[in-house]
Amino acid sequence: MPGLVNGAWVKGPIAASEIKDGAFHREPTRFRRWITADGAPAPDGTPALPAEAGRYHLYVAYLCPWASRTLIFRTLKGLEGVVGVSVAEPVIGENGWTFTEPPDAGPRVGRFQHLHQLYTASDPTYTGKVSVPVLWDRKDGRIVNNESADIIRILNTAFDGLTGNTLDLYPEPLRAEIDAWNERIYVTVNNGVYRAGFAKTQASYDEAVAALFETLDALEQRLSASRYLAGEFLTEADWRLFVTLVRFDVAYHGAFKCNLRRIEDYPALSNTLRELYQWPGIRATVNIEHIKRGYYVNPAINPTLIVPKGPLIDLDRPHDRHRLPGRGIWAEKRPLR
Repeated sequence: MPGLVNGAWVKGPIAASEIKDGAFHREPTRFRRWITADGAPAPDGTPALPAEAGRYHLYVAYLCPWASRTLIFRTLKGLEGVVGVSVAEPVIGENGWTFTEPPDAGPRVGRFQHLHQLYTASDPTYTGKVSVPVLWDRKDGRIVNNESADIIRILNTAFDGLTGNTLDLYPEPLRAEIDAWNERIYVTVNNGVYRAGFAKTQASYDEAVAALFETLDALEQRLSASRYLAGEFLTEADWRLFVTLVRFDVAYHGAFKCNLRRIEDYPALSNTLRELYQWPGIRATVNIEHIKRGYYVNPAINPTLIVPKGPLIDLDRPHDRHRLPGRGIWAEKRPLR
């Protein structure tokens, strides 16, 4: 993938640096600072920044499932007026993630066009991948965090005192089950589709696809009997799954050759996908045209760059999830929808 080497931008094929022995290995994220309500230390004891309205900004792309997680949490937690957002173009160009209308990163950085400019503003000698999402500190002119799993946990709690929104997508009594589902889904589904799509050997592809559909089959079984992954409450685990489900039939099935079955072929998974897509505010975080264009206009996986017209999928048609008991999102130990 194009990236930075000692602070200098280097052009190259997408994901090239993450292919080893014919298999895709995702590069770890490197900016991992935290935000807490009052700036008290993070859960791991490291120093944190205080929550402040207007100080922090999200840089995302509708194409990216990891970035979509953060958009979803920003919506569910009512943070639209607290944490700003800028959306990149759907296609990763030779200069990486690009913003047609250059956003303002604050007085220390000013306006910029390419995401890598934020990385070098944070670390002038940075070497590595330049990815979304980025949670940016406009006051200090530095990246706070570029790990989506951290960012959604930050958004889940840090700003509650400013908004009064007490919805909890990671409630303490359900954390063990949420963590177990997160781990399996990340390895075999969220990242599994990329391991299949960017595989350079038959063996790597076969392994990734087998694990992917083994987990999808297990998820179908679980969601046939349970409204949500962790039971009656909608949690972080469901949204981490959703971002892959909503891209699957329109992108991964074709572009990444994950084509044993479609999500549409799984009754419980397809109904779950529609329920979550129809959840208040969520459809605005999804842009199917950006998703299709971003994946198919990628010479590493589609040399012709032709974007398919289909498939035609109606995510607004009714779902059947009401047949199972569910109590919405946890909020101060009270279920709210």
